[in-house]
Amino acid sequence: MTMLELKQAVSHLPKSQRRELNAYMIRLRHESPEWKKMISRRMREMDAGKKVALDELKRRIARA
Repeated sequence: MTMLELKQAVSHLPKSQRRELNAYMIRLRHESPEWKKMISRRMREMDAGKKVALDELKRRIARA
């Protein structure tokens, strides 16, 4: 199956099945070694004090 065929098939799924597929894709990403490595690095940075206050985060999002 080509990527185009896959996209077309997914676009014809009912909304509930697209949500289920989306959740599955997210779970796959979270199980990858790259994702786990990135999350571990971010957690170490946070433990070391590299954090952003909620107000600062809101300001950053508003500017984006």
